[in-house]
Amino acid sequence: MTDMTEQSCQRPALSGKVALVTGASRGIGYGIAEALIARGDRVVITGRNEDALKEAAERLGADRVLAVAGKAHDEAHQADAVERAMQTFGRVDYLVNNAGTNPVFGPIADLDLNVARKVYETNVISALGFAQRTWHAWQKDNGGAIVNIASIAGVSASPFLGAYGMSKAAMVNLSLQLAHEFAPVVRVNSIAPAVIKTKFASALFENREEEAAAGYPMGRLGVPEDIGGAAAFLLSDAAGWITGQTLVVDGGLFLNAGV
Repeated sequence: MTDMTEQSCQRPALSGKVALVTGASRGIGYGIAEALIARGDRVVITGRNEDALKEAAERLGADRVLAVAGKAHDEAHQADAVERAMQTFGRVDYLVNNAGTNPVFGPIADLDLNVARKVYETNVISALGFAQRTWHAWQKDNGGAIVNIASIAGVSASPFLGAYGMSKAAMVNLSLQLAHEFAPVVRVNSIAPAVIKTKFASALFENREEEAAAGYPMGRLGVPEDIGGAAAFLLSDAAGWITGQTLVVDGGLFLNAGV
């Protein structure tokens, strides 16, 4: 059995960079945090469920992870997460806005407007709030990068997921606005995934994964690691001349759009 000393020796050296990833107790957010830690970054993760968040931090490595529980749309939580990141690590180089919700399925003609407001509050306004806070706390004077997790639902029609799709389209435009305003010191991009095998998206493939994957030229649905790798690239010097872009990560799904 590998002891803790051997495990520590196998871990990458610290990069000196710090990331804040929202909605990271599981799924895409966890996959992104995992990718960043694997290259040596330290990471602040947020999520609503404190127990799940603590478990995620332990799996990722408590010596390199700070867990801050709270609801993404809560401004007090936003402030607390950024302040604790600065107190603990002294910097916030990268922000990943991944927290999101999709509480409704059905035509937008019958959409409860209060539900629509809730979706926008969690999916869009919270992302703007976190971006404002990391900008003022560190990035405007020291640089960095932001990745907003959008969706292919935000760059195409998304039947029965209209509120979610509209909010993700807003995330794409938020990325453009921030990229323009924060240049040249902070780069801002978004990622638009197709269906990723997470609990959040399980209703789209559960008990019918083979059927759901049939439309993907790559022959499978996405996994969190696919988005983790894409985010790690956009949050790296290798992407130093990329800003204001939306990277579609869809296993080739859009290749079949006209078929």
